[in-house]
Amino acid sequence: MTGNEAAVPAGRFEFANPPMLAARLIGAALVLLALLVGTGQLLTHWLRNSAITRWDGSVDRWFVQRRTPDWNTVTKVVTFGAETETVIAIGLVCFVVLRWRLGRWRESLFLAAGLIGEVTIFLGTTLLVERHRPAVPRLDSAPPTSSFPSGHTAAAVALYGSLALIAWTAARAGWLRLLATALAVLMPAAVGLSRLYRGMHNPTDVLAGALLGACWLLVAGALMLYRPEEGQCVSARAKSKVKR
Repeated sequence: MTGNEAAVPAGRFEFANPPMLAARLIGAALVLLALLVGTGQLLTHWLRNSAITRWDGSVDRWFVQRRTPDWNTVTKVVTFGAETETVIAIGLVCFVVLRWRLGRWRESLFLAAGLIGEVTIFLGTTLLVERHRPAVPRLDSAPPTSSFPSGHTAAAVALYGSLALIAWTAARAGWLRLLATALAVLMPAAVGLSRLYRGMHNPTDVLAGALLGACWLLVAGALMLYRPEEGQCVSARAKSKVKR
């Protein structure tokens, strides 16, 4: 965050009821898991030979026909921005920096919940949905997990989306908010397109991964970042300015 921000005393905006918060997060994760598994089963069974899956294959083949050495390199670098090791490293650094700069745990714990929740839902889905990788030449070695959903896309949304939400709730500098927002939009899009280009996922896998990350962040953000007491203070300050 910025140097103009004063540290908020630890505990001022800590969670009032941690057990209830945990229960709500777990409940939301289970609902999201059920929705993803249902969608995955629909694609792999009832819609296996539908227009949707045929479209999936046509998009993957379109990317294969347009591969070039330069784009092979670019997509490999972009994919690295959402690799497990990269996400863990960036997440750990941001967790420590946020705790240090803000002087409280809320934002750091939200970041941790966003990343841990995303990977848990992703792994649960891949265990229950068996979807093969696209039938095209692949540029990467395929991990043992199912093709549905795209874990790289979900991780990119969870990581960069979490940082954007934190920037909008905790940062005062406009440039920092804009930078975080740009990363939250551009990185997942670039990662998703790279996974299609490299033959690692179907378009519906990428869309499902993006929805996984986005839906989970909306839930976690509403439960962990929103502070009704702070919103009331902001409203009160706004009213007092109008009166003056």
